[in-house]
Amino acid sequence: MQNDPLVIFTPSGKRGHFPVGTPILTAARQLGVDLDSVCGGRGICSKCQITPSFGSFPKHGVTVSEGALSDWNKVEQRYDDIRGLKKGRRLGCQATVQGDIVVDVPPESQVHRQVVRKAASARVMIMDPATKLYYVTVAEPNMHTPSGDLERLCDALQAQWGVEGVTIAPSVLAKLQKVLRKGEWSATVALHQGATAGQPRIIDMYPGFHEGRIYGLAIDLGSTTIAAHLCDLRNGDVAASSGIMNPQIRFGEDLMSRVSYAMMNPGGDVEMTTAVRAAINDLSTAIAEQAGVEIDQILEVVFVCNPVMHHLLLGIDPVELGQAPFALATSDSISIPAVELELTALNKAAQVYVLPCIAGHVGADAAAVALSEAPGQSDDLVLVVDVGTNAEILLGNKSRVLACSSPTGPAFEGAQISAGQRAAPGAIERVEINPQTKEPRFRVIGSDLWSDDPKFDAETASTGITGICGSGIIEAVAEMRIAGLVDAKGLIGSAAQTGTTRLIPQGRTHAYVIFDGTADGGPLISVTQGDIRAIQLAKSALYAGARLLMDEMGVETVDRVTLAGAFGAHISPKHAMVLGMIPDAPLDKVTSAGNAAGTGARIALCSVTARREIEGTVNEITKVETAIEPRFQEHFVNANAIPHATDPFPNLLAHVTLPDVHFNNASSSSSDGGRRRRRTR
Repeated sequence: MQNDPLVIFTPSGKRGHFPVGTPILTAARQLGVDLDSVCGGRGICSKCQITPSFGSFPKHGVTVSEGALSDWNKVEQRYDDIRGLKKGRRLGCQATVQGDIVVDVPPESQVHRQVVRKAASARVMIMDPATKLYYVTVAEPNMHTPSGDLERLCDALQAQWGVEGVTIAPSVLAKLQKVLRKGEWSATVALHQGATAGQPRIIDMYPGFHEGRIYGLAIDLGSTTIAAHLCDLRNGDVAASSGIMNPQIRFGEDLMSRVSYAMMNPGGDVEMTTAVRAAINDLSTAIAEQAGVEIDQILEVVFVCNPVMHHLLLGIDPVELGQAPFALATSDSISIPAVELELTALNKAAQVYVLPCIAGHVGADAAAVALSEAPGQSDDLVLVVDVGTNAEILLGNKSRVLACSSPTGPAFEGAQISAGQRAAPGAIERVEINPQTKEPRFRVIGSDLWSDDPKFDAETASTGITGICGSGIIEAVAEMRIAGLVDAKGLIGSAAQTGTTRLIPQGRTHAYVIFDGTADGGPLISVTQGDIRAIQLAKSALYAGARLLMDEMGVETVDRVTLAGAFGAHISPKHAMVLGMIPDAPLDKVTSAGNAAGTGARIALCSVTARREIEGTVNEITKVETAIEPRFQEHFVNANAIPHATDPFPNLLAHVTLPDVHFNNASSSSSDGGRRRRRTR
C-alpha cells in the first residue's frame, strides 16, 4: 500500500514501501539488497548490522523522524553486552519499520560482490553459492511424538528456512546426534543446493552457531598445468592460489597424444585418470596448508577443463574424442560427490560441479571463458583467445558467438623449446633486443630488474637464470624479427649476415644466444631454429583457428582482441601481433584477461545463477570444427610466415618496422646476405 512507510537503502539506492512492523532484514531481502545474515534473524550472527539515518533527505524526498525504527530491544542489548555494537548500529533482523527510514548497509554487512575485471568493463557478480550455512534450532525428542533426529532437523530447515526435500551425506548422518546434543539442539548446517535438478543435501554440520568459514576450490584443469583458487564461500575472497604441472604430460604433451595412449595401451585411460586425481588431491592439500585452512572446510569444487581432461577426470575413456564425429560421453554440466572421483583431500561430503562442454573439441574451459568474458554481451566484435596447449577461441558479439579449438601444442608453455621451462623463479619472461647493436636484455621471474641493471646479478643470485618460459620465448622470437635476426619465413641469419656474434652456428642453422652462463657452470640459453619452428607451428594453428571463425562470421577484421590463459596477462600485445599469433587490430584494443577460464570457474563456484546462465549459453554458441574445415590448412600454411604471408597488418606496421631481410637456410653461413642459390648436386 502507498500509505506504508518508505524504506530506502544506501548505497544501493533501492527503495520500497513496507507495512509497519516489517524487520529491516525482511525489507532488504524483498528488495534484493546486499545485506548478510546467517542465523535466520535470531540476532546471533550480527551479520545484518545497519545504520539508520534521521533527518531531512531532499535527495530522497523524505524526512526521517527519531521513531522511524522500533526501540532498541533485549536481543540487541544482549549482543551489545557480549560483543559490542558500534554506536548508531542496529541489527537488521531486530529493528522494524515504524515510519519512513533511510538505512545504510555498511561494507562489513554486505555479502561482498565479486568484481571480475575485463578488457572494457567490470562484471559484478552477487554471491549466490551452491553451499551455504544455515543456523537452525531443532525440537528435542520426546516419548509422545517419536521421530528421528534427522527428520526433526529437516522439519526445522523447512520451517525456519523454507528448504524442503533435504537429504544428508552418510558421513554427516554418522555424527548428527552428537552434534545436536553438543549444540543443545541448535546447529549450523552446511547445505548444498546446486544449479541442476536435485535435492538439497546436508554436507556438514556444526554444534550451535558456527562462525567458521567454509571454502570451495575453483580448478582449471589444463593439459599442461592445473591451476586452483581456494575461495571463501561467504564473500568470494581468494584465500590462496596455486598450481602444479599436470602429471599426464608423461603420457603425451598434447591431447591427441593422450588419446592415442589410451587407444594403444589397454587401461591407459585408467592410468591417466588415477594420475590426475592424485595430483588434484596433492594440490588441494598444498593450497589448504598455504591458506591455513583445514581440508574439512573445503566443501565444494568447480572444474573447468577441455573435453579430453573432462573425460579423464570423470573416468571416461576419451577414445571417441580422437576420431570423427568427436562425440562426448556427455556435454551437460556434472554434479557429483567428490568421493566418487576419489578426491579425498577435501571434506568427506564435498560436492563437485563441472561446467558444461560446448562440443567435442571445445570444452568446459571455453564455456568458462564465455562466462568470464561474455562476448555475447559485447557491441564490438571481440576475439577471445585462451592461449594454451589446446587453444580455445571465441568470436562474437550480441548477434552471434562462434567457438573453436586449435591444437597449438605446448610450445607456448615453454615445452618443445631448447631452453624452455615452466614459469618459475629464474625463468626469462621478458626480452628486448636493440635493433642497432643486436644485444639483448631480459627480465626473469622473481625480479623487476632488467639484466643490464648493475644490481641484477645480486638480486637474481638466489634463483639464478634457469631457462625461458612461454612469454619469454614469444617476446624473444618477435624481437628477433624486429631486429632483423629472423626473416619473414622464420629463418635465422648468420653472424655475417646480421652483424652480431650472438648468432652461433648449429649445424646448417644458427641460434641466437640470450644468455651464456656456461663459464660459471650455468646454462646456455639461446633461441634455435628448432625453437622458431615450434613457435611457428603453434602460432599458425592459433591464427588459423581465429581466421576460420572470421570466415564463418564473414569479416576480415575484429574490433577487439582479448588474450586469455594462465600466462595471458604476461603476453605483450605488440609481440603477439609481430609473431602473428593473432589477427591485426589496433594495439590499444588488444588486452589481457589473465586466466579467464579460472575466473569463470570462480564465478561458477560463487554463483548458482551463473551456472544456470552458462548452461543456457553453451547451447547458443556455434561450434566450428577445425579438424574438418578445408580452409584450415590453407590458413595454417599462410600463417607460418612472421607475421603472415598474405594478410596485411596495417595497425601493427603503423607502430613497428619489420626489416625486409631474407636468409637462405642452406647457405646462411655465407656473407652475401643469403641470396646465393642452393648449389645442385
